[in-house]
Amino acid sequence: MKLYIVDVFTEECFGGNPAGIVILPEGAGFPSDDVMVKTAAELRYSETAFIKRLGEKEFNIRYFTPAAEVELCGHATIGSFYVLLKEGLIKAGDVCVNHTLAGELKVQVDNDAILMDMAEPKEVGEMTEQAEIEALYKVMGISYLGNEDYNKDLNVKLIPKMVTTGLIDIMMPVKDEIELDKINPDFPALTELSKKYEVVGVHAFTVNTEDGCIHARNFAPLYDIDEEAATGTSNGALTFYLYNMGIVKANKLNNVIQGEKMLRPSKISTKLLMENGKPIVKVGGFAVTLVKGEIEI
Repeated sequence: MKLYIVDVFTEECFGGNPAGIVILPEGAGFPSDDVMVKTAAELRYSETAFIKRLGEKEFNIRYFTPAAEVELCGHATIGSFYVLLKEGLIKAGDVCVNHTLAGELKVQVDNDAILMDMAEPKEVGEMTEQAEIEALYKVMGISYLGNEDYNKDLNVKLIPKMVTTGLIDIMMPVKDEIELDKINPDFPALTELSKKYEVVGVHAFTVNTEDGCIHARNFAPLYDIDEEAATGTSNGALTFYLYNMGIVKANKLNNVIQGEKMLRPSKISTKLLMENGKPIVKVGGFAVTLVKGEIEI
């Protein structure tokens, strides 16, 4: 099987978010789940994608963290189609179909960007009680002061909500980039909190009204990911959250900066479209190859 290590949501090596990419031989089935989990654990990246080709522009991709299979991973999807493009297995201009546990998704492939449809965006819950909001912020290592999630420039009151475009995360607003930088989670407590709310983890964010960028940090210790440098699914969910709050607009390209605290700054592009009255969220970016080789399993 061919193995690649790619840095996603960046144009330079050692930036963005790394992922392992494994392309199965033509006609081969997936290895056992145990082997795929162990492979992901051996590579030690947050996700490793295993690609099975079903047709000329049709693929089945499965995603594994070092601990378990997950339904979808945005950055590993971008990395997968980047590798397929570079290997000549698809070409620029193709619109491909990716079959995942989160559903059937379309991926637009170009030479300078790859834009993928996320799963249907949904808000599945919210935190309205003061006590549960305070408990969340305490677990994340910062104080909830009652107004830190309120941005006067945005003129809207933001509260933590559980949102999904394939994976459920808690969207956690903070006052500004200074507060975002202060976050220092109690990881065992965050693991238990994630189990309680049945989420992958917490996606903390703030909106910079000066440069128009969204800044974010993502934490998922339940899946052995203390912090992630770029998270496609979470930023897709965040785009839907901010659209519902009137902060981002339909058909407008949004930029999310993530990974700054990890010294792996990433730029993730997102867009929300309305099609037949339904929201469609797309997440995009590009990647670079760090390693190419064979894996013997």
